[in-house]
Amino acid sequence: MDKQQQAEFLIEALPCIRKYRGKTIVIKYGGNAMTDDSLKAAVMSDVTVLNALGMNIVLVHGGGPEISDISKKMGIEPRFINGLRYTDKETADIALMALAGKVNKTLVGFIESKGGNAVGLCGYDGHMLVCEKQSEELGFVGKINTVNTKVITDVLDLGYIPVISPIGCDNDGNVYNINADTAAASIAGALGAEVLLLMTDIKGLMENKDDPDSLIKEVFVSDIPALVKQGIISGGMIPKIDCCKEAIRRGVKKVFITDGRVYHSILVEILSEEGSGTMFYS
Repeated sequence: MDKQQQAEFLIEALPCIRKYRGKTIVIKYGGNAMTDDSLKAAVMSDVTVLNALGMNIVLVHGGGPEISDISKKMGIEPRFINGLRYTDKETADIALMALAGKVNKTLVGFIESKGGNAVGLCGYDGHMLVCEKQSEELGFVGKINTVNTKVITDVLDLGYIPVISPIGCDNDGNVYNINADTAAASIAGALGAEVLLLMTDIKGLMENKDDPDSLIKEVFVSDIPALVKQGIISGGMIPKIDCCKEAIRRGVKKVFITDGRVYHSILVEILSEEGSGTMFYS
């Protein structure tokens, strides 16, 4: 992009900047989209730009590959049940170590290196995400009962970007591993966010999952059951779409699924009318 094109992009982005200035945008950065440090740095650069433009950015991150990597180094073979990680107490502690430690602080560091201000948090802090067991079968996988937003809003009011790892707790102090999409949807609803943006390792919702040109740009929540019946929403997309639906039910205006492997996909999604992924709304 030459200087003239950059100027034109900014002019075209002005209505979106005005629309979202002062609004809360929750971004979920998925573990499978965190493919290398160069891409992480680009994503954190986008987050910093949106914050500098006056948007209240809340970043919720995953980190499943890191949990699996540390588990294997400790001699524990990861186990999954219907796509969800079985989490005993030892695995919950590993999730806390991997997510609230390594992944969280790495992302905070990238934001700071791009000139932004960030604070690393996890759902354990301030009893932000209070949980119970989703099922006995899954162990300490958390179902969120309460989102206490004060810690998040305090950080936002001080001008920092909250970077949140999806670790929860119960009133007895037990640690819970929470699906990052679920955590992001609950946090976005509790904050009354304008937008929830789910960054993952797919382009969006496609009519044919093997054809990237079959991207569906917009979906009404009321259309979701028919898309499930047609098989367009299936497999691992079902829980992700359920999170989109839940966020909108909780009052979030728009939910985007976009490809986190594409450089600057956040800016394209938020600062252009066309976007690059799939938008869900009521």
